Amino acid sequence: IIFQKYCNGATSAAIFGEIICQKLKDPIEQSVYEKTARDLTDEIRSNCESLNGSRSNLEKHILKTLAEEEDFDKYMNYIRNPRDHFKSFIRDEVSRYITDQFSVNVLPKMEENIKLLQQKIMKAAHESTKHVQVKRGDAGLWLKSFTQQLSDVLIFSEKDLSGVKHDDVDDFNLLEDVIRQELTDIMSDISSRFNTKTFPVKLDFKFRPDELLIDHLCQCCWVQCPFCKAICTNTIENHGGDHSVPFHRVTGLRGWCHYKTTHFSTQICTSAVASSIQSFCPNLSDKPVLWRDYRRAGGVYADWSITPDLSEPPYWKWFVCRFQKDLEKYYNNTFEGKGEIPDEWRTHSKQDAFDSLNKYI
Repeated sequence: IIFQKYCNGATSAAIFGEIICQKLKDPIEQSVYEKTARDLTDEIRSNCESLNGSRSNLEKHILKTLAEEEDFDKYMNYIRNPRDHFKSFIRDEVSRYITDQFSVNVLPKMEENIKLLQQKIMKAAHESTKHVQVKRGDAGLWLKSFTQQLSDVLIFSEKDLSGVKHDDVDDFNLLEDVIRQELTDIMSDISSRFNTKTFPVKLDFKFRPDELLIDHLCQCCWVQCPFCKAICTNTIENHGGDHSVPFHRVTGLRGWCHYKTTHFSTQICTSAVASSIQSFCPNLSDKPVLWRDYRRAGGVYADWSITPDLSEPPYWKWFVCRFQKDLEKYYNNTFEGKGEIPDEWRTHSKQDAFDSLNKYI
């Protein structure tokens, strides 16, 4: 009878240990991916040049990439849907970083994190065994102690084992040994599936490095200039005071034309507001408003602070010259008459455009 009871207790301990480890498998995998994702996010912020600063720094790299690729459709997506374009750019940068660094950086992080987690689980099992032996407790007390010790690293609780019979478990040293063996096999199985494809798939969406970086870099103001669609650079989404941006664009980029013509406007906001004679019409039925008095147009115009500046950076001049035909086709307007492209604009090279980004952003 004594031998039979011992065997039953041993069997119960072994089964209970196996069940615990199977229940731990998914939480372990998720924890390793999440911890690695957090580590990677911090690393990318430090090492990825486009993502290691402010939103303005990010925009500079977006504009450089757009100029390098010379893809008109991407440019228009950036101009018309800036927030979506920023998010897409961040996702591409993070995906490239993970792919490029996977074998030398990401995989070692995952292996180190799973090793540390295994050590924490075994420590929790050992401490729980000691606790039960001191308190002369049962498997219920062991499980309570075990889950409490892991609550900060695993989403796992006593409820996960509700319905599993463990009343006759009394060999806690054996239980600990079973967990050690089963855990080694589980960790090996999880590690064997680490690769660049499973990394984003296995992660909960909100824990992905790209989504964490999007939250960090895109929680800001996205209001666009009513003249040229430049994005307000304020880092607070619902900030008080005026919207502003140091780097305005050619107003024709948003489809603006000279009054009652199909000739693109080649005005740049910062130089236009310096004029004492130039005017614009907020709507075709409205009376003209002097550029320098743009706030009097009311509405969205009254919410912007545009500082007069005659320097006119080359970037958007180069863009207009490079994509003149594309812009004309996109808006069904032309760079003719008052909207003719100045000869000076055509002297700017792509390198001039790059250099102006470094100067003005």
